[in-house]
Amino acid sequence: MTAALKLVNLSKTFDIGGGFFSAPRAGVRAVHPTDLTVAAGETLGIVGESGCGKSTLARMLVGLLPPTTGTIEIEGAALDTADPAVFGKRIQYVFQDPISSLNPRKTIRQIMEAPLKRLHGMGRADRAARISEIFASVNLREEFLDRYPHEFSGGQAQRIGIARALAAAARILILDEPVSALDVSVQAQVLNLLADLKRDFGLTYLFITHDLSVVEAVSDRIAVLYFGSVVELGRAEDIFRAPMHPYTKLLADSAPVVGRALTAPEGGETELPDPLNPPSGCAFRARCPRATALCASAPPPLQARADGREVACYHPLDG
Repeated sequence: MTAALKLVNLSKTFDIGGGFFSAPRAGVRAVHPTDLTVAAGETLGIVGESGCGKSTLARMLVGLLPPTTGTIEIEGAALDTADPAVFGKRIQYVFQDPISSLNPRKTIRQIMEAPLKRLHGMGRADRAARISEIFASVNLREEFLDRYPHEFSGGQAQRIGIARALAAAARILILDEPVSALDVSVQAQVLNLLADLKRDFGLTYLFITHDLSVVEAVSDRIAVLYFGSVVELGRAEDIFRAPMHPYTKLLADSAPVVGRALTAPEGGETELPDPLNPPSGCAFRARCPRATALCASAPPPLQARADGREVACYHPLDG
């Protein structure tokens, strides 16, 4: 397996309180030390509840946030977090809200030209040829280039956002909820486009979403995050067919299904852990029906199993 992306001990802690002349009052660990490898040409889905650390992890990968610890390697080379251009040429971000991610004061041509100028130093003729090629690949007409972002629908704007990411010639795309703001019919069009682009350009995707049906359909593997840690990792077809971590099962049971009444798998009094006062041991134990005293002793490590899956649980569902 050729690794496109490798994370080693990557974590992020945000300081709380303090000021210019005083130390921070506390720290919130948004992402716990994480080791993760994504193969070239793979789509890795990342799922979890709001606040689990998905977007923080994504922003570290593209250089929008500096990691507190750890390293990011792309194709075997460690990235210099002080040089945004290094990130931009290798990895790009597709944002959740396509309209707000585009500068409203710039035409689409100016938006598309920015990475070609700043990252690759292309001249006018080369830029025009590259933009024409990219627009054709995302099924957009070149007459759109002289319009402004507010003149487009959500689906068209998301295609432009994808085209901008491709303009940098990066081989890895971070897709942060790329279809959640779109109508269902448009979602299918964008997902099919992403599949075509992956095949045609040899891309690697990290697909971040809360929509389990979408992530299962597009992903080769899925990483389940809870409270800043990966709690289960495995092939997409295995993760929700036979979840091993109780939290993964909770997510699967919570997903709405056509023809099935909406029922809450947990009681209304359930509370998420306090990030300023994290629990000892397993962060999920207060919500877990299988928790024992062992779960309070120390966080369970992410352990590999014979079937290739990894799970961080003292009492997995198959045991």
